[in-house]
Amino acid sequence: MAATAETTAGRAPAARLGSISRTRRKALIWSYIFLVIFVIFFLTPPIYMFITSLKSSGEIAAATNPWFVFHPTLDNYINLLSQNVFLVFFRNSAVVSLSVVAITMLISVPAAFSLARMKFWGSGMLATGVFLTYLIPETLLFIPLFKIFAFVRDITGIELINHWWVLIILYPTLSVPFCTWIMIGYFASIPKELDEAALIDGAGYIQMLTRIFIPVALPGIIAATIFAFTVSWADFLYPLAFTTSTDQLVLPVGIIDRLAALRGAAADHLCLPDGLLHRRSYGRRHQGMSAHV
Repeated sequence: MAATAETTAGRAPAARLGSISRTRRKALIWSYIFLVIFVIFFLTPPIYMFITSLKSSGEIAAATNPWFVFHPTLDNYINLLSQNVFLVFFRNSAVVSLSVVAITMLISVPAAFSLARMKFWGSGMLATGVFLTYLIPETLLFIPLFKIFAFVRDITGIELINHWWVLIILYPTLSVPFCTWIMIGYFASIPKELDEAALIDGAGYIQMLTRIFIPVALPGIIAATIFAFTVSWADFLYPLAFTTSTDQLVLPVGIIDRLAALRGAAADHLCLPDGLLHRRSYGRRHQGMSAHV
C-alpha cells in the first residue's frame, strides 16, 4: 500500500506538469498563428507598394498578376531622385520634423517631470487635461487657426499661411500633449528613493532631471521622440490646408499633388524612415502608456 501511495504521489506532479506543458504549447501555437496573420495583414500594403514601384507604367496598367514583376525596373527611383521638386519636398519635411522633435522634447520633458514628481495642487487634473487636448481632432482646429493667423497678419503684417515653417508652429500642438503624457508615465515609475537621495545630497530639481531622470527614462524619451518625428513627418491635413505653393510643400502632400506618376517610389521613401522608427519604439511607447494604469 505504501509503495502504491508513493507511486501515485510521484505521478500526480508529472501529470500536472505535462498538462501545463501542453497548455503552454497550445497557447504558443495559437500565438504564432495570430502573429502570422497580423504580419501578413500588416506587411501586405508596403510589399505591394514596393512591387508596384518596380514596374513601368505600362506594366502597372496591364491586366497581369499585380503581385509579380515581369520586367523590373529602377527607372521610377531614378526619375524621382533626379527631380529637384522631390528634393525640395524632402528638405522641407526633414527640417520641419527635426525642428518639431527638438521643440517637443524641450517642452515635454520638463513638463512631464514637473507633473510627475513635483506634486502640487491640481497637478493630476492638469496632466489629464494635457492628454485630453491630444484627443481634439485636427479638423476642429482649422477655423481657429485661420482666425489666429489672420489676427497675427493684421497686427504684425506677417503672413503665416503658405509657408513650410509654419508647420513647425502647428505640429507641436499635436505632439507635445501626447509626448508629455508618455513621459509622465515613465517619470512616475521611477522609485522615489532616487528623488530623496538626490535631495539629501543637495541636488536641485534641474540636476535631478538632467543627471537622474533623463538617463533612467531614456527609453521613454526615445519613444516620445520617435512619436514626435512620426507626427511631423507623415501628417497630411495641416500641410494640405496651410501650404499650397510647390516650394512650400512637404512630402505627404507633395507626393499626392505633384508626383502622381511616381507615387510608388515616392511613397517608399516617405514610409521607410517612419516604419523603421516605429518598429524600434513600439514596446517603449507601450511601456510608458501602461505606467498610467
